[in-house]
Amino acid sequence: MERVKLIDTGLNYDYNKLETRRKTDMVVIHHTGNPTDDDLSAQAINTSHQAQGWVCIGYHYVIRKNGTVELGRPHWTIGAHAYGENSHTIGIHVCGNFEQAKPTAAQIESLAMLLSNICTDYGLPIDSGHIAGHRDLMSTACPGKNLYQMMPQIIGKSIFYQQQ
Repeated sequence: MERVKLIDTGLNYDYNKLETRRKTDMVVIHHTGNPTDDDLSAQAINTSHQAQGWVCIGYHYVIRKNGTVELGRPHWTIGAHAYGENSHTIGIHVCGNFEQAKPTAAQIESLAMLLSNICTDYGLPIDSGHIAGHRDLMSTACPGKNLYQMMPQIIGKSIFYQQQ
């Protein structure tokens, strides 16, 4: 199985304030949802989240427009991305406002490969019961209609990557 390349941007935060996630049974997909179709780095999101009083970035991974996958919060910790569901989920942030724009082909490929890697690492089936859009868990437009409608295609690509 091919592994997605992960970029560590050296985020600054206090590891001692993070909690270990004891169970992982779902991956939650997000988008930026800002008024413009932006391409925020993990560092920029980390700075924004810390300015709001958070320990660090709430997401475990950030996928940029060019498909680069940046590390966010350590994968083994409880995230801060889906209220009430953080204790058992991994959060992936795909950069952009997908109510307006469409994700890039590079983002879709990186997301599919990352999902394949995560599901394999945690022994999860690659299906809609274990890979969800943020909107599946609460009332929100996230991850935006244009990304959300691609979820079946992304899951199919993830299965393909897992079988390689």
